[in-house]
Amino acid sequence: MTVETENNHIKNISGYSCPIGEKYARDEFENPVRILPTTVRVINGVLPLVSVKTEKPIAKELLLDAMREIAKIEVEAPVYLGQVVKENLLDTGVDLIATRTISSQRG
Repeated sequence: MTVETENNHIKNISGYSCPIGEKYARDEFENPVRILPTTVRVINGVLPLVSVKTEKPIAKELLLDAMREIAKIEVEAPVYLGQVVKENLLDTGVDLIATRTISSQRG
């Protein structure tokens, strides 16, 4: 796929085979976003980390800041699948949620 631009505006998109491809190229040029999967420290869990992800994509330019913010987070076990670990990550309106359950060492 090729995106031709002029003065930071899309002039032409070519090489796509369906409307979804054109939309993808446009979105990637104008506002690339990503779901951010990573891990968070767990206190007193049977495992030391729990996998997490943003519930919706966030701007690609925020990923590094998001990782710095997530690195500060610690959650107490038990942690449950789908549990909100951090609300409104970086004021994006997007929550960070656990993608698995981690039981407590205490039973």
